[in-house]
Amino acid sequence: MVYPNNFEQKIGFDNIRNLIKENCLGDAAKEQADNLHMFTQADIVQSLLKQTEEFISILNLDNSFPTEYYFDARVFLKKLNIVGMILETQELFDLIRSLETINKILKFFASKTDEEFPELKKLAGPVNVHKYVLDRCNAVINKHGKIKDNASSQLQSIRFTLAQKQSSVSKKLVNILGKVRSEGWVESDLSATMVNGRMVIPISSTYKRKIPGLVHDESATGKTSYIEPSEIVELNNEIKELEYEENREIRKILAQISEDIRPYLDELFAAYDFMGLIDFIRAKARLAIRLEAVCPGISENGTVFLANARHPLLYLSFKNDNRTVVPLNLKLDKNKRILLISGPNAGGKSVCLKTTGLIQYMFQCGIPVPLSPVSELPVFQSLFIDIGDEQSIENDLSTYSSHLLNMKNFIKHADKNSLILIDEFGTGTEPMLGGAIAESILDKLNKNEVFGVITTHYTNLKHFAATNEGLENGAMLFDNHKMQPVFQLQMGMPGSSFAFEIAAKIGLPKEILDKASEKIGKEQVDFDKHLRDVLRDKSYWENKRKKIKQQEKKLDELVEKYLNESNSIEKERKKIIQQAKNEADIILSGINKKIENTIHQIKEANAEKEKTRELRSQIESIKTETKTFFSQEDEKIEKKIVQIREKRERQAARRNEQNKILQEKAKTYIEDEKEKTIRYGDKVRMIGQQAIGEVIDLGEKNLVVAFGDMITSIDREKVEKISNKEFNSQKRKDKFEQSSIITDVYNRKLNFKPNIDLRGKRADEALQEIVQFIDEAIICGAGELQILHGTGTGALRELIRNYLKTVPQVTRFGNEHIERGGSGITIVTLE
Repeated sequence: MVYPNNFEQKIGFDNIRNLIKENCLGDAAKEQADNLHMFTQADIVQSLLKQTEEFISILNLDNSFPTEYYFDARVFLKKLNIVGMILETQELFDLIRSLETINKILKFFASKTDEEFPELKKLAGPVNVHKYVLDRCNAVINKHGKIKDNASSQLQSIRFTLAQKQSSVSKKLVNILGKVRSEGWVESDLSATMVNGRMVIPISSTYKRKIPGLVHDESATGKTSYIEPSEIVELNNEIKELEYEENREIRKILAQISEDIRPYLDELFAAYDFMGLIDFIRAKARLAIRLEAVCPGISENGTVFLANARHPLLYLSFKNDNRTVVPLNLKLDKNKRILLISGPNAGGKSVCLKTTGLIQYMFQCGIPVPLSPVSELPVFQSLFIDIGDEQSIENDLSTYSSHLLNMKNFIKHADKNSLILIDEFGTGTEPMLGGAIAESILDKLNKNEVFGVITTHYTNLKHFAATNEGLENGAMLFDNHKMQPVFQLQMGMPGSSFAFEIAAKIGLPKEILDKASEKIGKEQVDFDKHLRDVLRDKSYWENKRKKIKQQEKKLDELVEKYLNESNSIEKERKKIIQQAKNEADIILSGINKKIENTIHQIKEANAEKEKTRELRSQIESIKTETKTFFSQEDEKIEKKIVQIREKRERQAARRNEQNKILQEKAKTYIEDEKEKTIRYGDKVRMIGQQAIGEVIDLGEKNLVVAFGDMITSIDREKVEKISNKEFNSQKRKDKFEQSSIITDVYNRKLNFKPNIDLRGKRADEALQEIVQFIDEAIICGAGELQILHGTGTGALRELIRNYLKTVPQVTRFGNEHIERGGSGITIVTLE
């Protein structure tokens, strides 16, 4: 349930719907957008979000998805449900092209794995375009959308005969014209023409009796008569009958193919429903990319958690002006279901309320929303809103009466599966009475366990929210020094209206403010002052807490770093000591051998005094050497440890310095790359040119850019990113230049004639004139041109047609109809 009926207009969803429709390629998708509504089943919402998320991946990673010929053939296919109704030639042509698009979509998903796009592949699974339908249509319609000559043997025969008859008429007219020219009855540059669907000769009225035949018309001055010579009257009659016969045969062919398609109508309707749905999902995905939106998780316990949420419409508006939206952080759960927001006027209370409502509604419509991916939203069964002025003279409703009527419906229908949104709760009547009624309504809504966001200025409601479970106060912050709102929501405490501060800033006299303070009483003034003080102190201590956290984090990192270095030094020290011990063991082993050898010598000398003294002297010498060695080794170890410590300190200092330099370089590089990186919606300029445009789609190597009304794919390396200011400046300049160009083109169109006479011109003159003529025709947007060059030797015709082959805008050229000049005139068709 959604209440009231204009809920979408109140939260701004009608604008979101229009943005989606702007991205639709066909009418079927626009119809889906018009029928878009909120879903109340979590599995459906999850599936819709997943479909859009998968299509975002397609748009970001793959530019091969088909985007042409999204015709809604259901409009004319419905005719075939009535027996006897047939499809027209153009309708068959649109059917062929749109069915080929559906086939391309099916092939695209068939080439992907189930893991890549499971939800979209599930949609494509049951869709089937019978090959017979396309083959049958292609057998009748050519690539230009016309009925083929061989669509039936009868049509082929009719057109063959028709061509022969027309050729005979042309030959006879050529002979007749030759005779009358030799007699001087017609001017040499005149040729046969068509009047009332019949070939005639323009002849001077003085000589009209000289040629037997029918006079069909004459010029305004009466000097020229248009005569159908009697020799070709019968042939012209036969041509007319053949043309009627041709039309009848075409109707028969269209009736037959319509009959052949009729058994496949159900499959065709299903295929076009699929095409419209895919187009609609693509439109949602394109909007999501533009909003930098994501698909939040679905909360199973009813928690509403908005992290860094941005109002979609405000975000797009600010993005165009290079401004940033202050994000909204909000949480409602079973313990704190209703948030009561207070704060200064124009401080962002209503924006918070609308952001919550619009994001929740978009989410339940299956549209990704602009917030952090960690956010969670439940699926509510009903949404209610009371915002704005709903007074009605016809229904005898005042503003306050309309609010009370809404509250009556809220109390009656809202429950624990409902979200209510109320702006300026309690206003519209005498404040004391209005506040009391609002408090009672809030108490009832709280007992109904509804979820909600409510804005107010009433102090009694702030007190009520602070002392009752299920309710939570919230404040819109205000900068006391700059005397302006910061548009940031602080949950957990009520906000001050800052009425006196704002009034003082505006310049209201001090005596008036002092008198107002006396009137409302010291208690109320003190309460508002305390609120401001609490807000200021909380903001101060919040900033302090953030700084302490940052310092603690740095301290933890330093402690960990020094512990690692200390452990490393200790390991190195143990290693050195162990090495020294090993060397000492080797030395001691050698000393012991020397001592044993000395003792052995003493024994052999039978303890002679001299010898004994000498040997003892050797032992003392060995002891001294050993002590000296160990003393030197200890000094070496200490010295080595000091050297290692100093080396590590130098390395750490050098590393810190390098890290700082690298961080600065990385920061500069990231900022430079961020500036250079081209994203969806960015403004770009072609390098070396003045052409500017907006990026509307991204590929791996190419960008799809809208340069004014022209949309083209261009290599990323050929464009450079520009600021919105530079874009708008260039656009204004281009607009001024364009207006003069448009005026020039308009004047050219007024004076342009789609035919040219080159008879009697030399080849170089004729070529120069035809080049100018074709250029002028392209500028003026002409569709069909007539070049009169005469028959002669055919050299001039050949020269002209060889040039036409080199002009890309020329789609087709050939002889004029035999009755209107044949090979003496070239008809040119431009794009």
